[in-house]
Amino acid sequence: MKGYLLLETGDWFSGTWIGADVEMSGEVVFQTGMTGYQEVITDPSYAGQIVNFTYPLIGNYGINTIDDQSIRPHIQGVIVAELCRQPSHSQYSQTFEEVLQKHHIPGLSGIDTRELTKIIRKHGSLMGTISRTNDPEKIAALRSNKLHDASKIINEKEPIVDQITIKKPHYYSGNGPHVVVIDYGSKFSIIESLRSLGCAVTVVPSYYSAEAIRSIQPDGIVFSNGPGDPKQLKDRLEDIKQLALNYPTLGICLGHQALGLAFGGDTQKLPFGHRGVNHPVINLRTKKVWITSQNHGYIIKENSLKNTDLFVTHRNVNDKSVEGMKHRYLPIQSVQFHPEAHPGPVEAFAIFQDFVDQCTVNKGVIQYV
Repeated sequence: MKGYLLLETGDWFSGTWIGADVEMSGEVVFQTGMTGYQEVITDPSYAGQIVNFTYPLIGNYGINTIDDQSIRPHIQGVIVAELCRQPSHSQYSQTFEEVLQKHHIPGLSGIDTRELTKIIRKHGSLMGTISRTNDPEKIAALRSNKLHDASKIINEKEPIVDQITIKKPHYYSGNGPHVVVIDYGSKFSIIESLRSLGCAVTVVPSYYSAEAIRSIQPDGIVFSNGPGDPKQLKDRLEDIKQLALNYPTLGICLGHQALGLAFGGDTQKLPFGHRGVNHPVINLRTKKVWITSQNHGYIIKENSLKNTDLFVTHRNVNDKSVEGMKHRYLPIQSVQFHPEAHPGPVEAFAIFQDFVDQCTVNKGVIQYV
């Protein structure tokens, strides 16, 4: 069946319909990884988005039972140049298209993904619709943003993180420090990274209060990755700050941005975001460069940190944006990239080790705050 990708710019693409037979709208973004499509579609940070895969062949090794990053995909749709319907891998249990159909996600194949990427790079991330018809009225609706609320995941009355977070706390046993992960859209591999270092982990919903988290008696706090504008968390910034002031803290991606806001910084949206597994980041102290996995559309504005107690520790080599911060006096650190790197290189795993070391040393509430 033929289908169309309609963009708010008036541009459109035709291709072969794949996945579920349902129309869907969302923010169209591009992802540059050569592998890791399973981790991408199950990464909650992509909630509300139609993902354009720039690598030309998707689905060639299928979908397995071990690499999902959440209990289900959260994407709105997928765009691929070529779909492989006959995977070849000893671990595969489903095809890429079978997963799309199971979770009611539409897609298009046979699209010139390079040209689509050029359009996104020119105009910035765009609203789009995967449609059965090339309907000018749908393009007009995209331009007026009428379709923004048509997305099944986007509900302006409720922060997107609250729509995808877990509904009740979940505890994972361990012999080391007890870490609470605030789930703004946390990937399973973040939890597994902490557990691999011996941590006991309690994952709590995004809307849990500071008081409720303190009652769990953590040794450290992780503010997780997640989708959307960090300013959607503006009514929770005081709780975020109080937790960070009293426990060793690590922020990842959205959690990094939320910490910046909580301590007086500001954020801004990138034109088309960083989404891929080969983004170079330099450690400003050691001058070493890591190749990192990233998935975000917002960044911390560096100038906004001047009058705060946060300073920049890592910088993006390509566009010089802030990729990491630390507090001048307290064990608080955050990174814009994904140190668990699923998919991606594992060079940044030391971030977890540094954090767990801080939790081990302090063992709970920081006594001098």
